[in-house]
Amino acid sequence: MSITSKIVYQGGLRTEAEHQGSGQRFITDAPLDNNGKGEAFSPTDLLATSLAACALTVMGIKARSLDFDLEEASAEVLKVMESNPRRVGEVQVKISLKDNCDEHTKKVLEKIGLTCPVAKSLSPDLKQSITFYWT
Repeated sequence: MSITSKIVYQGGLRTEAEHQGSGQRFITDAPLDNNGKGEAFSPTDLLATSLAACALTVMGIKARSLDFDLEEASAEVLKVMESNPRRVGEVQVKISLKDNCDEHTKKVLEKIGLTCPVAKSLSPDLKQSITFYWT
């Protein structure tokens, strides 16, 4: 089994991560409220963002198997921090999709999104609030 990524601490509360399969890179910064510059995603931003990206990805896989595309589907993410200990306490995700399928298909896709691998991997102590908007 090969490694997924390599992360190098750059100093100044910044890291650079490289995906080993593709060579794609991104940086993280500590957030402003935790001594950082807030010039990039923080590690906890990535955690929250991963939930939405995973939900959209598995919904897209299911939609493809049903012979349609989730074109222009999008998500907005709000991360709610808690203290003592400092942690992500809640992730709120608003998923917007075109209303281009029947009610049964919508329910199937929503269930797939709510049970994506990231959702199932997070602590039960983390509140996941995922709402679907079909417009």
